[in-house]
Amino acid sequence: MKVVVIGHKGMLGQDLMIRLEKARHEAIGLDIPDIDIAREGEAISCCRASKPDLIINCAAYTAVDKAEAEADLAFLVNREGVANLAKACKSQKIPLIHISTDYVFDGKSIHPYREDDPVNPLGVYGRSKWEGEQAVRSILDRHVIVRTAWLFGIHGHNFVKTILRLARENETIRVVADQFGCPTWTYDLADGLVRIAEHIADAGNKEPWGTYHFCGKGRTSWHGFAEAIVDEARQREQLKVRDVIPITTADYPTPAVRPAWSVLDCHKIEEAFGIVPSNWRDVLSAMMLELHSSEMKQHQY
Repeated sequence: MKVVVIGHKGMLGQDLMIRLEKARHEAIGLDIPDIDIAREGEAISCCRASKPDLIINCAAYTAVDKAEAEADLAFLVNREGVANLAKACKSQKIPLIHISTDYVFDGKSIHPYREDDPVNPLGVYGRSKWEGEQAVRSILDRHVIVRTAWLFGIHGHNFVKTILRLARENETIRVVADQFGCPTWTYDLADGLVRIAEHIADAGNKEPWGTYHFCGKGRTSWHGFAEAIVDEARQREQLKVRDVIPITTADYPTPAVRPAWSVLDCHKIEEAFGIVPSNWRDVLSAMMLELHSSEMKQHQY
C-alpha cells in the first residue's frame, strides 16, 4: 500500500511510519510546514499529488489546558482541519483512518466506555475532537475512527518521560490518584492501525467502517502509572526519588477538567480485526528498555 501519514512528526506518527515501513508499505509522512490541514486547498493538493491508497490522520491540537484559552485554534485544527481532510478524501475516493480520544466522554461512568456510549466532553479539547469525529462521519462514508487514551512512547513529550525526569531530579513526586485510564504505547497502537489499513486494502474483507476503541489492556491511576515507571527505571539506573505520593485532582487544579474515568472497552476492534491490545504494564517495560538503550547510545556520542 501507499499510505500518507498526516502528522508524522508526532509521537504516534513516528512509530506509525516505522511500523508501516517494517511491513513493507510505502509510507509518506506529511506535517507542518509541508501541509496545513486547516487550509482546505492543501488537503486536496496532498491527495491529488500523492495518490495514496489510504490516509491516516495523526495530526491534532493536543494541548488540553492551552485549548481552554485557544479555543479557536483547537477547533480550527481538530474540526475544520479534519473536515478538510475528509472532503479531500471523498473527492479522490480515498479511505481515511482518523485518531480520536477518550476526552469525548465525561469520565462519570463506572464501566469501560463502549463506542456507542453517549459522549459529553468536559472541555474545549474534547469538544473539538468530538466535532471532528462528527465531521468525518457526515462527509466520508469510507472512514475508520480510532479513539485511544493515555498515550506514551519513545518519541516526543509524554507522561513517562516527565516522570523519569522528575524522578531523577526530586526526592518526592506528587501524582494524581483519582483519575483512571489505560496507558497505551504508541507503537502498539501503530501496529493496530497498520492491521486495520491492511484489512481495508484486502477487497475480500468485510467493510470495516465505523468507530473503534484501542487502549492498553488493564487500568490504573496516574499515580499507579507513575509508580510503575519508577519501578521500571530503578532496574536500570539510580534515581533520586524516594516517594511517589498520591494526591487528588483537587490538589492539582488545571485549566481543563480531565475525565476521572478514561477506561475504554476494546472488544469491538478485536471482533472486527482480531486486534487485541497488549497489557500496558508489559509494553511499558518494553518501551522503557528501548528508551534506556537509546539514551545510553546518545551518551556514548
